[in-house]
Amino acid sequence: MKGEKIAWEEDLPLTVEEEYEALVETIRFTEGFSLLFVECSPQQKTEIIKKIRLDIPQQKIEVLSLDKTVFNFYNRVKELPLLAEIDILFVTGLEYSLSLYEEEMKERGWDSNEIISISRRGVPPVLVNLNQQRERFRDDFDICFVFLLPRFAMDYLIKRAPDFFDWRSGLFRFPRDRESLQQEYSKVFAKELDNYIELTRQERKYEWVKIKTLLDEELLAVEKKQIC
Repeated sequence: MKGEKIAWEEDLPLTVEEEYEALVETIRFTEGFSLLFVECSPQQKTEIIKKIRLDIPQQKIEVLSLDKTVFNFYNRVKELPLLAEIDILFVTGLEYSLSLYEEEMKERGWDSNEIISISRRGVPPVLVNLNQQRERFRDDFDICFVFLLPRFAMDYLIKRAPDFFDWRSGLFRFPRDRESLQQEYSKVFAKELDNYIELTRQERKYEWVKIKTLLDEELLAVEKKQIC
């Protein structure tokens, strides 16, 4: 798999354009059930979906946006209208279930070690569902699933949904340039404390997911710099 093979080689990183071409090529030649995982920023996610719609117009493409905590992902897919007609299903927002899970566990009194544990007790319900239902996904859905996730959510999948993740047909990582990262930082810091106070509890959690994603990307940039 072109995208996956080179993406793991830190000394030969692909550009955004090369990674996108590898992703499009994989989708074009995929038939039936498959799992693709794309690590990207929220802004890149929107651009990727829009561009693939234009580049592969002959495919029936839908987007499943998860804007709240999900416990049974299989059922969410099963309930989609005109399911049999879908060729490609982009899945976005899974990171909210993971981040909100952490917050809910903290509120219940769990310590950090319990939350990050890979034990059954320490795995978000949606990932337990993915692990347990993977054969049903293959048997029931003739669809190419494309999960678009920020870095911390991708780490969750790799470590806590290994049975599901191991069935992947490709892994693609889209790098961020410093300019786009700085623009995102500016948006965050431009908000006054009162702006956050006025948000609902759920909206504040969504904002925290955005900040966490930026922090993870900054950490990744530092790690790559140290490696070089």
